[in-house]
Amino acid sequence: MVWILLAIVVSVAAGIFGERRWPDKAGTGSRRGLLLILYFVLPPIVFFNLVHVELSFGGGAGIAAGILTSICVGLLAWTLAVPVLKLSRPVAGAVIVSSILANTSYLGYPLVYTLMGGDALTDAVLFDVVVSYLTLMIGAFGVGAAFGTKAGEGFRERLKAFVFKNPLLVAAILGLLAPESLAPDIAVEISRILVVLPLVVGFFAVGAILTEEVRDGVMKVPPRPHRPLGAVIFCRLIAAPSLLLLFTLPVSGVPSSYYLLAVMPTGLNSMIVGHAYGLDLRTCAEAIVYSTTIVLVGVAGYTLIA
Repeated sequence: MVWILLAIVVSVAAGIFGERRWPDKAGTGSRRGLLLILYFVLPPIVFFNLVHVELSFGGGAGIAAGILTSICVGLLAWTLAVPVLKLSRPVAGAVIVSSILANTSYLGYPLVYTLMGGDALTDAVLFDVVVSYLTLMIGAFGVGAAFGTKAGEGFRERLKAFVFKNPLLVAAILGLLAPESLAPDIAVEISRILVVLPLVVGFFAVGAILTEEVRDGVMKVPPRPHRPLGAVIFCRLIAAPSLLLLFTLPVSGVPSSYYLLAVMPTGLNSMIVGHAYGLDLRTCAEAIVYSTTIVLVGVAGYTLIA
């Protein structure tokens, strides 16, 4: 666990230094790095782990509960942002997107593998591919189009992109259909070692991109707590894991990795959606900073106690 925390700190620091040393270049380069991870690193992790997956009733019920949880968290975030806090549309959209999008790949995979082992990672990959990417491609993009200041793509275009331009979906389908002979043990072990790459690249991007936002005046350092941020933290870190636990209480055999993924902080994709659709970037950026810090402190404390 120590190496994960060290890797995160070093990666974020490197991203901050890189963006200050080479303004605009580090942020752009980190975004390209995220695309490389998306297309060339995460797909083999997904494929080789899903070839050996055996979906139990508890696992399937947990995935269904995860989808229901995302929907309920989105509705709760909308309730807090619109009728209760009466936020502007861009800020309200940022609250909803930051609440439903979790860092399940870049942080979730390494944490699951380190704390629970390789078998748990196999279950986590399936949950992530189904729940997280449905939430991103349909939920977050839909919220961005509805609340953002920029014209978003229509549902038909988003659906086509989800089906035909999602490398993780393709890798997941192939992994579920392929025979186990195509995924020897050595390939599975190598794919599990690769989880460190998304961690390093992802948090380098966090440091670089957030430094861009500070320079552009989008975010202040240190970020000050405010009501939209409080709504995100409540929905993302309290409501999401609590609802998943509630929905799965009647079911036995739900993989424990599902619950760990449910408590992951706001994902970097919230910034991507915010940029694309004109949501409030300050809320997205500060949600990433605060929720990630809370989760890492909590995990570090758990590790010391255990």
